[in-house]
Order: sequence, then structure tokens, then C-alpha cells
Amino acid sequence: MALSVTGPVGRFVQKLAQRPAFAVVALKVAPHLDRFASRVSGGRFVVSQLLVPVLVLTTTGAKSGLQRETPLATLVDGDAFYVVGSNFGTDKHPAWSANLLKNPAASVRYGGRRRDVKAHLLTDEEKAAVWPKLLTVWPSYDSYVERSGRSLRVFRLEPQE
Repeated sequence: MALSVTGPVGRFVQKLAQRPAFAVVALKVAPHLDRFASRVSGGRFVVSQLLVPVLVLTTTGAKSGLQRETPLATLVDGDAFYVVGSNFGTDKHPAWSANLLKNPAASVRYGGRRRDVKAHLLTDEEKAAVWPKLLTVWPSYDSYVERSGRSLRVFRLEPQE
């Protein structure tokens, strides 16, 4: 069953996503469910993709040096992807964004296909230009900015040969 962020279920989830309690539950549940579904489907499915386009980002840990997988909502732009470090509107940047700042070489799985990418942290001007499109993917980003009290990091993931 294909859902969408603009359908009845999507609108309901959007309302929930604007509440602080959503962040507590979502941070503990959503990534685990998505990683499990991705693993058992060979990267072809994650639960969150029922509402939004999702990729699984693999970064190198900034402190540990270990490979870390994180399912993220994404805006697809040709061969590139945009991802937002919203952390569900909590006051801290997500660990994967610190990983990309230290080591921008990463990989993504999207649509069952793995691709090497290089991350580019958007400038304020670049972010302002793409923000309206990001809101079509997940309209709660604006409420996350307000609730978190921080500027959300936005990265463009460019494919590498």
C-alpha cells in the first residue's frame, strides 16, 4: 500500500511529528525499524518510505571510524540527494551530520542500489533555495527548526565515480 505525506495517514503523522513527544518515540523506534527492513530486503525497502522517499546513508564515524548506517528522508534531485539533519526537532545535530563534516565520503542505498557519494554542507543561501522543495518531502521541518532552536544542517550528496 503506497501512502504519501499529503494523504490522510501522512497528514496525521505530520500532526504527530510536530509534538515534542514524537521525537522521543521516533528517535528510538523509526531508525531501528528502517535499518531492519533495509537489511532483510537487501536495501529495497524501509518502513518510512511508505510516507517519504528514504535512503540509507552509510558514513564513517567521526570518533569511532566505524561504518554507521542511518535511514533518512531525502529529496531526490537527478542523481543527487538532499538530506536534512533534523534529528526530529531535538536540540542536538544528529551524529551522522558530524560524521559527514569530518569525512564527506559516504555511500547511499536508494531503490535497492548502492552509490558512493560526497557530501556538501549547504550554505545559508543554498539552503534557502532548496528549503521549499524539502518541505514538500516533510512539511514538519519548519516546526523542527522552531522547536530545536538551531539551524538544521542540509547536505547535498553528489554521486562519485
